[in-house]
Amino acid sequence: MDPSNELLLIGELRRDEGVRYVRYLDTKGIPTTGVGHNLQARGLPAGWTYPLNDGQVNQLLAEDLDVVYADLDRNLPWWRDLNYVRQRVMCNMCFNLGITKLLGFVNTLAATRQGRYVDAARGMLNSAWATQVGVGTVDNPGRALRLANMMRDGK
Repeated sequence: MDPSNELLLIGELRRDEGVRYVRYLDTKGIPTTGVGHNLQARGLPAGWTYPLNDGQVNQLLAEDLDVVYADLDRNLPWWRDLNYVRQRVMCNMCFNLGITKLLGFVNTLAATRQGRYVDAARGMLNSAWATQVGVGTVDNPGRALRLANMMRDGK
């Protein structure tokens, strides 16, 4: 991913996931820390203790993003052909859901690949995921509505 686009993605993930320097349970009861780092999937490096510092949080996030990029490249290689905004949508959703659940968005992914972005955005909003992460309102959009608008408009 382009470095300037990755910086935007990092800011969006920090907003959407939050930043925590201690261990906590996410909405599904999964032990988590940093910027949405799933401790069941990958624990902390040996010797790390809480509270984490900024460098540690940033390192976990960078490593988690490397996994996201590799998962997308392996399963949906066309994602890199999307414009920068839609690339961030794909990464944000993959970060949040994991690649297995993202691949369950069969119609939404097909619409995205075919450039039918209105249909893709509609599919995103008509999902259980949208309810879980929050739709919000036009004046105060939640994560699902923000990402769907980004997918639809490409900006």
